[in-house]
Amino acid sequence: MGYTTHVVGEFAIEPPLTWSEFKDSEFAPDNVENSYTPSLTLRTNEQPVEKEDGVFLHRTATALVMREIDEYRERGLVAEVQRAIDSFPGHTFSGRLECEGEENTDIWRVIVRNGRAQRIEPRIVWPDEVDTT
Repeated sequence: MGYTTHVVGEFAIEPPLTWSEFKDSEFAPDNVENSYTPSLTLRTNEQPVEKEDGVFLHRTATALVMREIDEYRERGLVAEVQRAIDSFPGHTFSGRLECEGEENTDIWRVIVRNGRAQRIEPRIVWPDEVDTT
């Protein structure tokens, strides 16, 4: 057992990824083989589409989400988010991941700013002190 981090949240993807864009990606749900890697996966939507030949599934990916991993040990989460962003040029990722470690002061976020994943830590200010920054 080691230090674990609880992560919630997601990054919406605009425009949604098409099947041909994500089918071979390490982040595609069908390609995840390891119970820990990658820690992120694509949320997919399937819509039945009627054609002359029958009903087909139109599959898109609309978000990058955290997988459900017991005892998640955050190692390289920001780099993994960046790898996902770099894998899909021409798409915008918006949202955030909220991260909370075992210690009560270990809280932070992963955000995307100008196409770059960043770790953001909170700044705590006492209400009776003047913020000079």
